[in-house]
Amino acid sequence: MMDGAKSAGSVKQVDIVAGSVDAMLSPMTDIFQVYTDGSFDATSRSGGWAIVAFKGDVQIHVASGTTIGSSNNTFEVLSVMRAASWLEAEATGMAAVIWTDSAHVVEGCLRWRFMWRGNGWKRVRSNPHERRRPIPDADVWRELDTLLEHNPLIAIQLCKGHSGISGNEQADAAARSALGLG
Repeated sequence: MMDGAKSAGSVKQVDIVAGSVDAMLSPMTDIFQVYTDGSFDATSRSGGWAIVAFKGDVQIHVASGTTIGSSNNTFEVLSVMRAASWLEAEATGMAAVIWTDSAHVVEGCLRWRFMWRGNGWKRVRSNPHERRRPIPDADVWRELDTLLEHNPLIAIQLCKGHSGISGNEQADAAARSALGLG
């Protein structure tokens, strides 16, 4: 598993066990819901990422961390990669939805990663000079691609950010807190 950018950063992790066994085994809680978010400070070129996982209405895992990066998109995709990595370790073979408020990450997961992989993780553009340029955050995208290929029951979905969705708000607060903005 990748720690931020090749273990360059700090990781904070908290596992929470709550609720009764009956609630955890309920048919309504078969699908994991994992909310993700990233935060970026352009001045320091550092950012935070966070994941908040639920099984039904029960929050079962929170993780966040910081590292150096190039843009907010770096931390948005890093948070989704961390969520997929956690699901592979803790819920292999189980259905899950990873929620992100980044349209860039959703498009990357659902459409672009297949083209990027086929094009050697280079830009897919008609301009031959741009086509040769590596995509930003290619190492994180490669790792995420591998995780999603290994776990076909993981769905990536877009949720509206800053709209009162509890899991998204918690992930946003954790990412900002990891960065020292919360």
